[in-house]
Amino acid sequence: MRRRLVHRIPVRVRHYWRLLATCAVTLLAFAVVFGTVRVAPLVTSSGTGDGEEVTVNIAGTAGLFDATTAHSVKLTFHDDDYQRVLDAFWNDDEKEYLEADLTLDGTVIPSVGIRLKGNSTLQSVTRNGESRRRGGQRGGAAPQGGAAPQGQAVPQGAGGFRGGGGMGGRASLKAEEPETLPWLIRFDEFVEGRRYQGHREIAVRVGGMGGGAAVLNEAVSLDVLAAAGEITQRYAYTSFTVNDRPTTARLLVEHPDDEFADTVATATGHRGVLYKSLAGSRFTDQGDDPTEYADDFKQINLQGSQDLQPVIDLIRWVNSATDAEFDAGLGDHVDVEAFARYVATQNLLVNFDDMAGPGRNYYLWYDLDTRRFSVVGWDYNLTLSGSATQDPAQSVSMGGGMRGGGFQPPEGMRMPQNGGGGLMSGHQLKERFLASAAYRDVYRKAYRELFNKTFGNAAALNTITAITAVIGTVDGADTRAVATEAENLTTLIRERTGFLATHEFITG
Repeated sequence: MRRRLVHRIPVRVRHYWRLLATCAVTLLAFAVVFGTVRVAPLVTSSGTGDGEEVTVNIAGTAGLFDATTAHSVKLTFHDDDYQRVLDAFWNDDEKEYLEADLTLDGTVIPSVGIRLKGNSTLQSVTRNGESRRRGGQRGGAAPQGGAAPQGQAVPQGAGGFRGGGGMGGRASLKAEEPETLPWLIRFDEFVEGRRYQGHREIAVRVGGMGGGAAVLNEAVSLDVLAAAGEITQRYAYTSFTVNDRPTTARLLVEHPDDEFADTVATATGHRGVLYKSLAGSRFTDQGDDPTEYADDFKQINLQGSQDLQPVIDLIRWVNSATDAEFDAGLGDHVDVEAFARYVATQNLLVNFDDMAGPGRNYYLWYDLDTRRFSVVGWDYNLTLSGSATQDPAQSVSMGGGMRGGGFQPPEGMRMPQNGGGGLMSGHQLKERFLASAAYRDVYRKAYRELFNKTFGNAAALNTITAITAVIGTVDGADTRAVATEAENLTTLIRERTGFLATHEFITG
C-alpha cells in the first residue's frame, strides 16, 4: 500500500522533495513580503538544453514505428489502481498516471506510466452504464451500443476494429473495456531518465468519427504528409492486450513531446521551441502576463531557457495589425511558404479539426535562428471524412460538410463551445492569410505542388492498399470491416482527386 501511495507522487517530486520544500518556503516568504505585486517570469539563460538526462534507452527488438509490420503491446496493472484513476477522472477531471508493466514487441518494460488521453474523445466514456459527471452532476444512463438519443442522427459507415464505431461515428467507450480506450504511455513516469528507442511517450489512438475504429484515415494522412515532405508524426499498427481482456488492434502514433521537438529541429535545420495549442485556445490578446495564456498554449521544450513571450507577441500582432500591415509584415513573424503548405494540406485532406477547428489541433514551432513561426499539424483522426468537393480557397468547416449530411457528435461527446453556444471554430492567422490577396499566389503554388505529391500521383490511394495489408496481419483486427472502411475511403479520395484535377487551383 505504501509503495502504491508513493508512486502517486510524480517521480521528479520524489527525487527533489528537499529542493521543492525549500522553494515553497522561499515563495511563501516572497508572497508575504511583496503582497499584491505581480512578479513576471524571467528567462535567466539563453541556452537551449532542457537538462533532461537520459539514463536508459531501451533498444527493443523492432523499430517502434516501422509501419510495414504488425507490432504487439501488452499492459498489466492492478484493478484497484485502475479504479483510482477512473475515480480521479470521473470526479475531478484529473488524468492521473497509472503504473503498469508493458511488454512491447516482446521486450518487458516494468513500471511505465499510462493515463487516459484526449478531451472530446473521453466525453463518450461510460462507467457502469453511466456517463461521466458534468458540471457537478452525474450523467444519466448511456445509450446502448453508443446509439444517439432519439431524433439525433449520427452518420454511420464502415466498422473497423473490434469494439469500434463506424465511419463518421464512434460507439460509446466503456471504462470496463480498457483495451478500447485512448491511452498515453510514458516510459519515464516512474523510472526517471528512461526512453524507448529515444521516445519518452507514445499515444494509443482510438477510433475517430472520421475514419472508423481502424483510424485508417489518420494513418493514410500521416503517410501522405510524410511522402509530401511535410513534418508529421510516425505511426504503426499493433495488437493491444490489457490484463486478461480480449486483444484488439490499435494505432500507435508518435506523441509530439520534447523528443519530437528534436525531430522538428533536425527537419528544419534550426534550433527552436515547440508550443502546443490547447483545446481551449482562443488566440486572442490577453495582456502581458504569461499566466493568462496557461489555458491556450503549453511550452513543450526548453523550459527555463525560453518562454511564451514569442507566442504572445505573435498573437498580439495578428490581432492588431491592419490589413496593410498584415500583408507587408507577415513574413517577419511567420515562415509564409511553410504556413502556405500547412494550410494547403489541411484543405487537401479535408480536415475541419486543424488549427481553426474545435479541437485546436496544432503546434507552433518558433525558429530561434530566423525568429519566425511555422505550424506543425497533429491529430488527424477527422481527415478525409468531409466533402470531396471542398473548395481549396475556403477553410474546412464542421457544419454541413460531412458525407451524408451535417455532422452530429456521438451521444456523450462534448465539443468545445464558444460564448454563443456554438462550436468553436476559426483562427485569426489562418483566416487573415486566406483572405489576403498578397499571399494568394504563394498559397496556390503550394496547393498545386502538394496536390501532385498526394492525390495527383495516386500516393494516397496506394498507401490505403499498403496499410490494409499490414492491418490484416495484426492480431485482433476485423479484416472484413477494415476492407469496407478502406473501400469508403478509396471512394472519397477518388472523388476528391477528380474534383481538384479540374479546379483552377490545379489547372491554373
